[in-house]
Amino acid sequence: MPALPSSLLEPLWAQFAALLPAREEFAAGHPLGCHRRRVPDRTVFEHVVLALVHGSGYERISTPGCSDRTIRRRVKEWAEQGISQAVHALALEAYDRMIGLGLGEISVDGCITKAPSSGTKTGRSPVDRGKQGLKRSVATDACGVPLAVVATGANRHDSLLLGSTLDTARAQVGAMPETVNINLDRGYDSNKSRLLIAELGFTAEIARKGVPAPIQAAKRWVVERTQCATRRSVCIPGSAGRNSEGGSWAG
Repeated sequence: MPALPSSLLEPLWAQFAALLPAREEFAAGHPLGCHRRRVPDRTVFEHVVLALVHGSGYERISTPGCSDRTIRRRVKEWAEQGISQAVHALALEAYDRMIGLGLGEISVDGCITKAPSSGTKTGRSPVDRGKQGLKRSVATDACGVPLAVVATGANRHDSLLLGSTLDTARAQVGAMPETVNINLDRGYDSNKSRLLIAELGFTAEIARKGVPAPIQAAKRWVVERTQCATRRSVCIPGSAGRNSEGGSWAG
């Protein structure tokens, strides 16, 4: 049984395939002048979709015609080519056209994920005995639709990624409403964060340090829900580390 019905998978693949560069069926420059056929991009794409839908590691969904190593190599290649970012932009455009993004209320939050195989954007995790980890900063709209993802080492503070996360979100969605309110947790409770938001022309609702969180949960809970729901659905160049499930998607 397919991970997604063909009515969803086929349009998604058509958009994705249009972004892929042309590749030869056989690897060029092989010393023997021949090589086994390259695994088709469509096959790898379907395995990635299967992993995302079921939340499985690549080892669990690999098949004789497409190994987990092939999936990781291809995903890394696609990430370095910026294809995942392009697909995200197309998805946001389509969603905004059909349903409408809630850009009046934007929430931003960061989370730490494992990255045991290291990578250029990893660092020592302060919550995992100093092991390699990834800090992922996510911005969502009022309903939790992810607008932007920015990654760096796990030892970086959330507030240091606020500016780049908001800049990425504006670049992804284009024109913003006249009034935009940013919802943040107490980790962003500083004059520096407020000054940055004011310079961007936004307002902010930031939880205060020392006040119990349930009392001031406000509207930012949607980004926390999105962080949990998309732990394996974002591929970021430079985040080559794998999580405990074996996937090379960031998270």
